[in-house]
Amino acid sequence: MNITHYQAEVLKTLGQSTRLKIIDFLRLGERCVCEIFPAIGEEQSNTSRHLNMMVSSGILFRRKEGVKIFYALKHPEIMEIVDLATLIMTREITGRHSLLQAA
Repeated sequence: MNITHYQAEVLKTLGQSTRLKIIDFLRLGERCVCEIFPAIGEEQSNTSRHLNMMVSSGILFRRKEGVKIFYALKHPEIMEIVDLATLIMTREITGRHSLLQAA
């Protein structure tokens, strides 16, 4: 596999709203799954499925402490990608709003 395949996998994994909510919640550090699913307003089973996908994609790190499972961003640079996407979206919305105001 080439690097573009892996790039596409990371971006595909990030391209889902529940996973973005999880990433944003983990922005400030490691959290237990028992904290994650209520904070993002999703069912535990659905949240666990997304968490497992992000671990498999190399976005999150998982560790177990007793019966609790904790998750954290494996690469803090993921937040830069998310923040850049937010910046692009904000500029696009602002540009479209300006066009509508001018019309």
